[in-house]
Amino acid sequence: MVAPDVVDTLFRMLADPTRRRILDLLVKRGERTVSELAAEFPQLVTSGISKHLMGLRGAGLVHSTRQGRRQVYRAKVEAITTVLAPWLAKYERYWAGALERLRDLAEDSASDASYSRPGTGRHTDRRNVARKKAVRSRGQAKGRRPPAVRPA
Repeated sequence: MVAPDVVDTLFRMLADPTRRRILDLLVKRGERTVSELAAEFPQLVTSGISKHLMGLRGAGLVHSTRQGRRQVYRAKVEAITTVLAPWLAKYERYWAGALERLRDLAEDSASDASYSRPGTGRHTDRRNVARKKAVRSRGQAKGRRPPAVRPA
Protein backbone atom coordinates (compact mmCIF):
# COMPACT_ATOMS: atom_id res chain seq x y z
CA MET A 1 0.00 0.00 0.00
CA VAL A 2 1.34 3.41 -1.01
CA ALA A 3 1.21 6.15 1.61
CA PRO A 4 -1.47 8.80 0.96
CA ASP A 5 1.06 11.64 1.12
CA VAL A 6 3.05 10.03 -1.72
CA VAL A 7 -0.08 9.89 -3.88
CA ASP A 8 -0.88 13.51 -2.96
CA THR A 9 2.62 14.58 -3.96
CA LEU A 10 2.33 12.76 -7.28
CA PHE A 11 -0.97 14.45 -8.11
CA ARG A 12 0.36 17.83 -7.00
CA MET A 13 3.28 17.43 -9.39
CA LEU A 14 1.04 16.25 -12.24
CA ALA A 15 -1.43 19.10 -11.67
CA ASP A 16 0.90 21.57 -13.36
CA PRO A 17 0.70 21.43 -17.19
CA THR A 18 4.37 22.37 -17.60
CA ARG A 19 5.51 19.51 -15.36
CA ARG A 20 3.21 17.10 -17.19
CA ARG A 21 4.68 18.20 -20.51
CA ILE A 22 8.24 17.84 -19.17
CA LEU A 23 7.40 14.34 -17.99
CA ASP A 24 5.79 13.53 -21.36
CA LEU A 25 8.92 14.72 -23.18
CA LEU A 26 11.19 12.63 -20.96
CA VAL A 27 9.04 9.53 -21.44
CA LYS A 28 8.76 10.03 -25.19
CA ARG A 29 12.29 11.16 -26.03
CA GLY A 30 14.36 9.65 -23.24
CA GLU A 31 17.14 11.45 -21.39
CA ARG A 32 17.33 15.23 -21.77
CA THR A 33 19.37 18.06 -20.32
CA VAL A 34 17.80 21.17 -18.82
CA SER A 35 18.75 23.23 -21.89
CA GLU A 36 17.22 20.66 -24.25
CA LEU A 37 14.01 20.75 -22.25
CA ALA A 38 14.09 24.55 -22.05
CA ALA A 39 14.21 24.68 -25.86
CA GLU A 40 10.74 23.08 -25.84
CA PHE A 41 9.38 25.90 -23.64
CA PRO A 42 10.35 29.21 -25.29
CA GLN A 43 8.02 31.13 -22.97
CA LEU A 44 9.94 29.96 -19.87
CA VAL A 45 13.46 30.69 -18.68
CA THR A 46 15.89 27.83 -18.05
CA SER A 47 15.80 28.41 -14.29
CA GLY A 48 12.02 27.85 -14.37
CA ILE A 49 12.52 24.48 -16.05
CA SER A 50 15.18 23.62 -13.45
CA LYS A 51 12.73 24.46 -10.69
CA HIS A 52 10.07 22.18 -12.20
CA LEU A 53 12.65 19.41 -12.56
CA MET A 54 13.67 19.78 -8.90
CA GLY A 55 10.04 19.31 -7.90
CA LEU A 56 9.68 16.27 -10.13
CA ARG A 57 12.93 14.85 -8.78
CA GLY A 58 11.81 15.47 -5.19
CA ALA A 59 8.58 13.59 -5.91
CA GLY A 60 10.61 10.69 -7.32
CA LEU A 61 9.23 11.07 -10.84
CA VAL A 62 12.54 11.85 -12.55
CA HIS A 63 16.11 10.81 -11.97
CA SER A 64 19.16 12.92 -12.72
CA THR A 65 22.76 11.99 -13.44
CA ARG A 66 25.74 14.23 -13.97
CA GLN A 67 27.60 13.96 -17.26
CA GLY A 68 30.53 16.34 -17.05
CA ARG A 69 29.08 19.79 -16.40
CA ARG A 70 25.59 18.81 -17.55
CA GLN A 71 22.73 17.38 -15.52
CA VAL A 72 20.78 14.79 -17.53
CA TYR A 73 17.22 13.90 -16.54
CA ARG A 74 15.13 10.84 -17.32
CA ALA A 75 11.62 9.82 -16.28
CA LYS A 76 11.18 7.14 -13.63
CA VAL A 77 8.17 5.45 -15.20
CA GLU A 78 8.24 2.63 -12.66
CA ALA A 79 7.74 5.16 -9.84
CA ILE A 80 4.70 6.60 -11.58
CA THR A 81 3.10 3.21 -12.15
CA THR A 82 3.95 2.04 -8.61
CA VAL A 83 2.09 4.98 -7.12
CA LEU A 84 -0.76 5.26 -9.61
CA ALA A 85 -1.61 1.58 -10.10
CA PRO A 86 -3.02 0.96 -6.61
CA TRP A 87 -4.97 4.22 -6.66
CA LEU A 88 -6.43 3.55 -10.11
CA ALA A 89 -7.31 -0.06 -9.17
CA LYS A 90 -9.91 1.27 -6.73
CA TYR A 91 -11.80 2.86 -9.64
CA GLU A 92 -11.30 0.15 -12.24
CA ARG A 93 -14.71 -1.44 -11.74
CA TYR A 94 -16.42 1.88 -12.48
CA TRP A 95 -14.41 2.43 -15.64
CA ALA A 96 -14.90 -1.13 -16.82
CA GLY A 97 -18.69 -0.78 -16.49
CA ALA A 98 -18.70 2.63 -18.16
CA LEU A 99 -16.59 1.38 -21.07
CA GLU A 100 -18.86 -1.62 -21.56
CA ARG A 101 -21.92 0.67 -21.64
CA LEU A 102 -20.17 2.97 -24.11
CA ARG A 103 -19.33 0.03 -26.37
CA ASP A 104 -22.95 -1.19 -26.25
CA LEU A 105 -24.25 2.30 -27.10
CA ALA A 106 -21.81 2.62 -29.99
CA GLU A 107 -22.82 -0.77 -31.37
CA ASP A 108 -26.53 0.08 -31.02
CA SER A 109 -26.18 3.46 -32.72
CA ALA A 110 -24.12 1.92 -35.52
CA SER A 111 -26.84 -0.63 -36.22
CA ASP A 112 -29.58 2.06 -36.01
CA ALA A 113 -27.69 4.36 -38.39
CA SER A 114 -27.57 1.71 -41.08
CA TYR A 115 -31.41 1.62 -41.23
CA SER A 116 -32.12 5.39 -41.39
CA ARG A 117 -31.50 8.04 -44.01
CA PRO A 118 -29.37 11.04 -43.06
CA GLY A 119 -31.34 14.18 -42.24
CA THR A 120 -34.53 12.37 -41.29
CA GLY A 121 -33.87 12.25 -37.57
CA ARG A 122 -36.03 13.84 -34.90
CA HIS A 123 -33.43 16.53 -34.12
CA THR A 124 -33.14 17.64 -37.73
CA ASP A 125 -36.92 18.00 -38.00
CA ARG A 126 -37.03 20.10 -34.82
CA ARG A 127 -34.30 22.40 -36.11
CA ASN A 128 -36.12 22.89 -39.43
CA VAL A 129 -39.38 23.72 -37.64
CA ALA A 130 -37.56 26.21 -35.39
CA ARG A 131 -35.93 27.88 -38.42
CA LYS A 132 -39.26 28.23 -40.21
CA LYS A 133 -40.84 29.77 -37.11
CA ALA A 134 -37.98 32.23 -36.74
CA VAL A 135 -38.25 33.30 -40.38
CA ARG A 136 -42.02 33.75 -40.05
CA SER A 137 -41.75 35.74 -36.83
CA ARG A 138 -39.09 38.06 -38.29
CA GLY A 139 -41.28 38.85 -41.28
CA GLN A 140 -44.38 39.43 -39.16
CA ALA A 141 -42.57 41.68 -36.73
CA LYS A 142 -41.74 44.07 -39.56
CA GLY A 143 -45.26 43.94 -40.99
CA ARG A 144 -44.23 41.89 -44.00
CA ARG A 145 -45.15 38.49 -45.25
CA PRO A 146 -42.54 35.77 -44.73
CA PRO A 147 -40.29 35.22 -47.74
CA ALA A 148 -41.34 32.55 -50.15
CA VAL A 149 -39.34 29.35 -50.02
CA ARG A 150 -37.78 28.68 -53.39
CA PRO A 151 -37.21 25.11 -54.48
CA ALA A 152 -33.58 24.18 -54.98
